[in-house]
Amino acid sequence: MNRTTLTLAAGLIAALLAGVQPVRAADPPASRGSAASSAVSDSDRALMTKAAGGGLYEVEAAKMASQKAQSAEVKQFADMLVQHHSAANEELKALAATKSVELPKDAPADKKNKMAALEKNSGASFDRAFIQQVGVSDHQADIKLFLMASRSAKDAEVKAWATQTLPTLKEHLAAAQKLAGKKK
Repeated sequence: MNRTTLTLAAGLIAALLAGVQPVRAADPPASRGSAASSAVSDSDRALMTKAAGGGLYEVEAAKMASQKAQSAEVKQFADMLVQHHSAANEELKALAATKSVELPKDAPADKKNKMAALEKNSGASFDRAFIQQVGVSDHQADIKLFLMASRSAKDAEVKAWATQTLPTLKEHLAAAQKLAGKKK
């Protein structure tokens, strides 16, 4: 073997050992890299699943608030949450599809329990509970989760999605805190 052949063979072996699939001219473009693009770490998969469940919950809770809130400001806040979280949920669904990650189709049981408790309130009491629970507490938890993901997600696209979503979550928290100050 000549030096060029040995170099190419060593490179191919190193790539195979690293889990990289060689691209062959006969491969259709859609299949190239599909194994590499679908592999995500367990922690990234867990983040995506948790974010999806939380996003579904926040949309459902906000839709309830759009109907049930007494204050026009709370209804506007809820409408904003529906719009923003629905968009983020769709982005996450598209990302998950490229990573072969199956997302939940419904909010998790603990979040459904929170919604059931919230639904028992009415009038100004509902407004305060919604703002405190969904607007403040849940968004504080979301920000913590997304901040961690923006720093430590192993998949570059998952990390980018978390980083891109974080400012909107912070905006929601700030708006909720402002409303919470008015609803005391």
